[in-house]
Amino acid sequence: MSHHTDSAIPILPCRSISATTGFYKQLGFEGGAHEFSQDYAIFNRGTIEVHFFTHAELVPAQSWAGCYIRVGDVRNLYQACLAAGLPDSGIPRMHPLEEKPWGLREFAIVDPDGNLLRIGEVIQPEIAP
Repeated sequence: MSHHTDSAIPILPCRSISATTGFYKQLGFEGGAHEFSQDYAIFNRGTIEVHFFTHAELVPAQSWAGCYIRVGDVRNLYQACLAAGLPDSGIPRMHPLEEKPWGLREFAIVDPDGNLLRIGEVIQPEIAP
């Protein structure tokens, strides 16, 4: 990568780096445990980057952790995530792709550790003729 754009990277809790690796690989992410520490993981999917740290006492149903991932083409990522076959309730789960009143087309995933990832793109206003 020749030029770098500024970005913020979420660091989310998980009970198991190996289980988290399996889950995110299903969603098309690459990466895994960091060579420096097996209690830390880094995942990438295109320009999206998400980090995880081990929190063994985490209770998924009580987790408040999450992040918003803004993308240029949400449908592409949504289709890839659909292929993972996540249920629409419980933990983990996936919420449908919707056009929200606040001007974003988005969906959400709750991972096995209860982290809420909202993923969306800005809806471009229709250009009047």
